Amino acid sequence: MAVCQRLLIHILLFASSLAHNDFFTSIGQMTDLLFLEKDLITCLKSYIRAEEDKLEQVKKWADKLNILSNAAIEDPEGFLGHPVNAFKLIKRLNTEWGELENLVLTDMSDVFISNLTIQKQYFPNDDDQTGAAKALMRLQDTYQLDTNTISTGDLPGASSDTSLRSTLTVDDCFDLGKVAYSEADYYHTELWMTQALKQLDKGETSSIVDTVTILDYLSYSVYQQGKLQRALDFTRRLLKLNPAHQRANGNLKYFEYQLAKQIKVEERGEEEQDRQRRETRGRPDDYLPERKGYEQLCRGEGIRMTPHRQSRLFCRYYDNNHHPRYVIGPVRQEDEWDQPHIVRYHNILSDKEMEKVKELAKPRLHRATISNPLTGVLETAHYRISKRRATVHDPQTGKLTTAHYRVSKSAWLGAFEHPVVDKLNQRIEDITGLDVTTAEDLQVANYGVGGQYEPHFDFGRKDEPDAFEELGTGNRIATWLFYMSDVQAGGATVFTDIGAAVLPKKGTAVFWYNLYPSGEGDYRTRHAACPVLVGNKWVSNKWIHERGQEFRRRCGLQETD
Repeated sequence: MAVCQRLLIHILLFASSLAHNDFFTSIGQMTDLLFLEKDLITCLKSYIRAEEDKLEQVKKWADKLNILSNAAIEDPEGFLGHPVNAFKLIKRLNTEWGELENLVLTDMSDVFISNLTIQKQYFPNDDDQTGAAKALMRLQDTYQLDTNTISTGDLPGASSDTSLRSTLTVDDCFDLGKVAYSEADYYHTELWMTQALKQLDKGETSSIVDTVTILDYLSYSVYQQGKLQRALDFTRRLLKLNPAHQRANGNLKYFEYQLAKQIKVEERGEEEQDRQRRETRGRPDDYLPERKGYEQLCRGEGIRMTPHRQSRLFCRYYDNNHHPRYVIGPVRQEDEWDQPHIVRYHNILSDKEMEKVKELAKPRLHRATISNPLTGVLETAHYRISKRRATVHDPQTGKLTTAHYRVSKSAWLGAFEHPVVDKLNQRIEDITGLDVTTAEDLQVANYGVGGQYEPHFDFGRKDEPDAFEELGTGNRIATWLFYMSDVQAGGATVFTDIGAAVLPKKGTAVFWYNLYPSGEGDYRTRHAACPVLVGNKWVSNKWIHERGQEFRRRCGLQETD
């Protein structure tokens, strides 16, 4: 195309130079013009073909997205409940639409370009794309998924309708590997670069990356994990493809030297120590000491409820000691756990009520300030990946920062804002027998890609005596949690200390006490919201405080009463 453009300019200049040479007086000169015109037509056709190819690319892209969009719009929450779909949507809006803009910029109408430019200010940015990538890796770890399962979109609980799920291309896998690499997370770098390499080897094409580049990332990432032999193998394969690769040639000598040293160390009887050192350089270190148990519970493993204890859990109709509202129509109460006692109430919310709460909350979802369950310091949470993220104070700098244990957006709804909120508050009071006038407002949260909330306590511990001082209503005596959606996979509420798992079920609510009757905290209630693997999780919770409960839940004589 560039050659034709240069030839076009050359021909036009040539024709211009002969403009006043009276071509009609010489057939010979006119024959030269015929050949020039022939070349001009050839280049013009090349230009037309290039434009048609460009439009065909745009048309195929538009048709593909149209099919995907039509399928997604039929069930937006179900579609975005699949984490690969959500990641691909963010990537398309952050990256691919910009590439399309560059492709058609000179040929599209000003109306389209101006409209696209205006809309781009609302598109996800690089941080959003990185966050979605990290969410996929978090799901990968928690639910022990291999990269191929995620790449094909065939996740547990996902719809069998292939039109409702996306697959990851070589470029997508490479992008995930680069995100991990930028975080010095060489464990996930290796996994995703290996997946990209597999897909390339199977014949999939890429527009942004080649085998040499992937091998370059792979050799370094496995070296950083202490896997010298694999680093050497990847480097040798790279050099077969590109013998002049300067960095790989340097690495080859270095890896060979390091491997020879390692062999000598092993020969001196230090093999076991060296092996242990290498094994510690896998998945990145985690500040959360209970990570393993937490993730096991999320997968449905490690639940500590014996058959004998299970046999003592019951379902019953409950009217809270003949409460006038529930004497004729008692609620269905089910024991979820015995110690501490966790109960679930079935059919406690109507579809109409749930939709109204979501409608009220959606426009107000925002970042919020919370208390770090590890330090008690207010900070922005990253471990609750619903649509609420919080700003927090860094204890070292005193500045607002982002904490990696909670990421979410929530909305707070007061009883005065709509009759349905007031009605729900009254229902909680009638069923629990506790005074909710001193409780916090109803908090509504929606979990997104890999949405989670890592282990924490709802109540203030002894080392944070001023946790709720500004409220003047005492500690959080109890937690009431509404589930306002079903979740196809993941998203359980797990209690890490006791080994309990409560699955989300639309229209139900779970309830437990955070404090003993004596007012002491019940540390067995440490709990977490597992990452949402597939689905869209909506919850709302009510934190009930001590003030007003003095004659409703009397204090015991013993600390553990």
